[in-house]
Parts: sequence; structure tokens; C-alpha cells
Amino acid sequence: MFTWTEHELNDEQGKAILAPGSIFLVACPGSGKTRTLTYKIAYELSRLESDRQFVVAITYTHRAADEIQERIEDLGVDASRLWIGTIHSFCLEWILRPYGIYEPKLANGFRVIDQHEREKLLESLCTPYAALRVTHYDCEYYVTPGGYRIGCQDAAKQEAVKSIIKEYLKTILANRQVDFELILYFAWRLMRDNPVIAVLLSKIFPMLLVDEYQDTKKIQYEILGFILKAGAGDSLLFMVGDPNQAIYGSLGGYAIGIEELRSITGIPIDERELSKNYRSSDRIIRYYSYFRVHGTTIKAAGKNSSYPSLISYDNAIASDDLAPEIARLIRHNVEKLDVSPSNICVLAPQWFHLAAMTRKLAVQMPEYQFDGPGMVPFARDQENFWYKLSRLALTEPTPSLYVRRLRWAGEVIADLRDAGLDVSKLSARTLLRECNTIGINETHGLTYLRSFYEALFDRFGVAIDEFTALREHYDAFFESSEARIARLEAEGLDGVGNVDFFRRVFQNRTGITVSTIHGVKGAEFDVVIAYALLEGMVPHFSDPEKVESAKKLLYVIGSRAKKNLHLFSESGRRRGRGTYAPTELLAAYSYDYDKVK
Repeated sequence: MFTWTEHELNDEQGKAILAPGSIFLVACPGSGKTRTLTYKIAYELSRLESDRQFVVAITYTHRAADEIQERIEDLGVDASRLWIGTIHSFCLEWILRPYGIYEPKLANGFRVIDQHEREKLLESLCTPYAALRVTHYDCEYYVTPGGYRIGCQDAAKQEAVKSIIKEYLKTILANRQVDFELILYFAWRLMRDNPVIAVLLSKIFPMLLVDEYQDTKKIQYEILGFILKAGAGDSLLFMVGDPNQAIYGSLGGYAIGIEELRSITGIPIDERELSKNYRSSDRIIRYYSYFRVHGTTIKAAGKNSSYPSLISYDNAIASDDLAPEIARLIRHNVEKLDVSPSNICVLAPQWFHLAAMTRKLAVQMPEYQFDGPGMVPFARDQENFWYKLSRLALTEPTPSLYVRRLRWAGEVIADLRDAGLDVSKLSARTLLRECNTIGINETHGLTYLRSFYEALFDRFGVAIDEFTALREHYDAFFESSEARIARLEAEGLDGVGNVDFFRRVFQNRTGITVSTIHGVKGAEFDVVIAYALLEGMVPHFSDPEKVESAKKLLYVIGSRAKKNLHLFSESGRRRGRGTYAPTELLAAYSYDYDKVK
């Protein structure tokens, strides 16, 4: 039985883990949510009674899954009977692939459409609506048990977007393709129409854990609900999250209430909370607590609790003067307050805000590095086979990465099997060994990857042109990567095509992080600098729940900071014939801000 000492977990965490039934855990920022989830997984793994049972953990991102998996392994727990990943990966592996033959639209085979292919198709379908300025960015949608809903809140574009999505779905289904939303829809439909699937899964999964429940969609709750209902109490649920951070409402995510959750799952569920924040100073916590939508308890309990935090807000600075001021704040924190650059984050609402800013900061501060998902030079499509293989091609065979690379190798082999290759004699260790012996003397990133892939497949005597899915993903991966590199170079970022820049994608963060507000969820930094906090951006002008959405976004921004927080609502940013005004909610907050000299 997995155990721990009193120094490893606090009383709230320990009691939640040891509770005998299903748990709905509301966790404030910095409360050790991931640690609690990790120890709960380890505890449940040690309690499995059969080799045919698995503990399932659903995470919001692949990155979170990797982090938790590595923590489990660091605890010395056998993770062979842990399945961890996103809800889409879960539905693919446990529902669509084994039972897809029972769904007429999947019975003859299917493949997941590459993100680049999806964007190209949507852009072509948007062409007739150029006068309305509809782009693929407007064409997000999400599925519900009653059909699909569009994410676009712009009333002038909605009818056009509905027509585009209708044609898009017709096209990809005719090509026997599914996207992430269709993965969920068909998984839900298979479970609804074939109750025996849920019964079988409930016997395999005595424990289902869900991270970041506030970002979960109605249809996702129902997919898990089928299994839990079928288990009639033999399958338990451990769900954790923070309703104040539910910022994916436009894509269908919402923080479910306990009564609705009990109704969907049909099982008794105990509600608990984690209220001790080990991340931020008391001053930071008190500041962002003002923006709470749900009255969760947050108490400073960590080593930073008494830190004399700087909290500044500037709503007068001109947009043209913003980059030098952000550079000054970065230097102030690094040089005067001894903050590591890797513990600083620069945030903005959208990526297009960050592109120009990153370029300006890089020019003004050449001695610093800047890291962020938006600066990845190749297609980071988690379901693309060649992206998965790139992780092995671009990382070194070091002891610290061995377990992670072994897991990645297993995912590559699983994809090769799904593509129709005979991999019966190929193990994860064998694949790693083959990858490690390939030496490519090439400095251009894409050329390096092409050469690596060719060398590896030559060793196995495989021609990728004989496997349609692999070929289509190959073409999409390189076409989208070339487009990304061209865009980044046009924005003034030098060296993005170099293989050393490629390798940085899978290295630990070393520079100043640049990210959107949505992209930084789950992360923490000593210093957070956020700008473009303007009405129409935070909240978005088309958001129907403006005040509540603005509160959640500002709460997320503030709760990422451990020590210092610097906010900007710059003036002079153009909007039509006028300019943006500061976010009303933020401007109305009467607070004694600091002047950073």
C-alpha cells in the first residue's frame, strides 16, 4: 500500500486522498492540486486488485499528463496500470478504435485530421465570406449531446460560420476523417447506443480521475458519466479543479456544480476543498481574490506568504512606450530583486499581441532569451505522428529524459500499429536505441528532421508512401512547419529555422516566457507582466458574459504570480476609428498600487 509522511501532504490533501468514495475537490490556486492528484493516483494504483484493472487520469493537456506521469514514477510507484492523457486520447484509445465498427460513419476506418489540414479546409470554405472577414479563427465549434454549437460570438458572422461548419463536417466525414470534437461526439454516441461498452469499461476502471474539471464540456462529463453509472458505485470518481478559472466557456467548458455532477454520474459524491495556497504572497492572493466569481477559500501558507510583493498598474502609458517599460520592469526584477529570467512571464490576451512585443523585447534585451508556445518553429500537433516522432529526433538520450523518451517511443509504436505496420518485433527500447544511433550533420531544422525520418524508416525497411495516413500527416507536418517558420521570420525572429532552435522546444524553460492568458493556465512564475488589458480584449468584445469573463481572466493572471505582478492597460491601441479603453472592471478597482522606480 502506498503511504506518505505528514510532511508530504497537509490535512486537507491527505483526507481527500484517503476518502473511501468519490470526491469533488475544489482547489484554490497554488494549493498543491497536482501533488494531491499524483498521490491519489499512486494510492489507487497500489490498491488495484486485478492485473486487468487500470487507473484512468484525464488531464486537460498532454503537458500535464507528462508531468503527472513523471511524478508518479519519481515516487517509485509501478505505473504500468495507469492510463493518463487527454479526454480525446482516452476516447480514441478506449472507445473509437476498439468499438468504432459499431458506428456506421466510422465502420470503414477513420483518421484524425491534421490541424494544418483542418485550417486549410476551413480557410477555403471561408473564401465566399471574405466581405465579412470570416477566417478559420472564427470557425471554432464544440459538440454537445444535442448537436454542435459555434464558438463565434460575433452576430454579424454567425450565419456564415454556421454554413461553413456544416460544409466542413460534411467534407471531413466524406473523407473518413474526424477532428477533436467529432472524437467526443462519436465516443458519446457509441456509449449511448451500446451500453455494454460502458459496462465493460466500468469493470476495467475502478477509479477515474479528472484534472481541471472547470474546463470540461457537457459531453465529456456525460461520456465519463456513462461509465460511472454502469459501474453502479464500483467505479469511483476523483475530480479536481477551480471554478474561478473556467475561462473556456466559448468552447463549451464550464465548472459543473455538485448536484448536476451527481445526476450525470448517478453516484454519491462528497465535496471537499483545498484552501491553502503555497505559491503566492498574501498580498498577491488578497489582490486577485477581489476577482473571484465563486467564493472559494484561499489562505496564504507557503514560504512566499509574507513576501513584500510589488503590484503595479499603469493605464496611462502609450502603446508605443510599452515595450521599453516592460523591458525596464524585467531588468528591475532580475537585477534589483534577484529574480531568474526563467521565472518571469509576459502575458497578453492573444498571440498577435505577443508577436510584435516579443520581437521588440528581443531587440532591446539581446542578453535574454524568450520562450513560448507561439515561438515553436514547427507544427505542434499532438495527434500528428511526425510531431510525436520529432520528440525522439530532437531530444538527447540523457538519463533524466529516459523514462519520458521511452513513453514517447511507445506512443510512436502504437501509431505505427494503427497505420497498418507490423510492429510485433519492435519494442520501445529497440526504437529508442535505433533513434539514438542516428547521426545527422545538418543545421537546418526541417532538413534535419526529413533526414532523420528517412534514416529511421530505411533501417526498418518501410516506405511511408505505402501508408496513406503516414504520408498525409508527413505532408501536413512539413507544409505547416514551413509556414510557421516563414511567419516567425517575417516577424523578425532570427534563427528559427536552425535545428538548435527546434531542440529548444523540448528543453526545460530557460528564458522569459511569453504566452496568452489561456496558454499560461497551470503555470506559475515569480513575476507576471500582463498588458493589453483593454475593454474588448479582456473581456472579448463579443463575450456575452463580459463582467464574469473579465473577472476569471484577471483572476487567472493574478494567481500565476508568486511575488510581483505588473499590469498594463496601455493607451492609443487602435480600434476601428477610435482606441481601446482600459478593462472597466480593472479600472474600477480601487487599489493602492506600487510605483516601481
